Amino acid sequence: MAQASATTETVLLRNPHSVLAALSARPRDVLELRLPPQRPSGTWQTVTAQARAAGVPLRTDLRGQSPREQREQRHGAASAVVRTLPGVPLDALWRAGREESPRLWLALDCLQDPHNVGAIFRTAAFFGVRGIVLTRDRSAPMSGTVYDVASGGVEAVPFSMVTNLAQALQAAKEAGLWLLGSSERAERDVRRIPRDRPWLLIIGNEEHGLRRLTLDLCDEVCGISGRGAVRSLNASVAAGLLIAALSGEM
Repeated sequence: MAQASATTETVLLRNPHSVLAALSARPRDVLELRLPPQRPSGTWQTVTAQARAAGVPLRTDLRGQSPREQREQRHGAASAVVRTLPGVPLDALWRAGREESPRLWLALDCLQDPHNVGAIFRTAAFFGVRGIVLTRDRSAPMSGTVYDVASGGVEAVPFSMVTNLAQALQAAKEAGLWLLGSSERAERDVRRIPRDRPWLLIIGNEEHGLRRLTLDLCDEVCGISGRGAVRSLNASVAAGLLIAALSGEM
């Protein structure tokens, strides 16, 4: 379960499931629930009830919001202001669930689409991935879009933000993890990768894939064997298939 964060940065969440996850994991970090003039519907009713129980301020006026936020709230959209999570130290990431299955961690090498990052967090949470390493530079920030697309995944999967991925990968090796790169040009299919090792699976940039230094640090490189005319997959879809395979679900 995520811990309450000390950060002062916030995100505006519009997915009720991401708000529910934050309320469950760290209710004190949910700073405000913004409700439309009419009664909220669907899952937002559950969000509202839990927010009230947690003492979260409920707001229906539009003052101090951007024009877009005012339009959304006026036309029935609810949202919540939530503190961002600061992440955890790398050494804590490697210790997370070390003896549990699957012994699988992820590293994202400069992914730039927040929808991909959010989708990977959601898949990681579904399959029980132990943690995710993200790069600070040339990468999508941990925005409200990431939290919303993850639909609670950011609250469930520990993550570390690093400025130097190569150093983080070396630290993973020193902690006993094996580095598994992913590439559409890899000759070895992921289903041939042994599952008796703790793997750090590395997902590359949407356009350029893994950087050369990242590839040089990998113990193995794998891909997904396709049969159709299209030879590549979206980064988050590929990540999902690789995670499923390494988790023993394919």
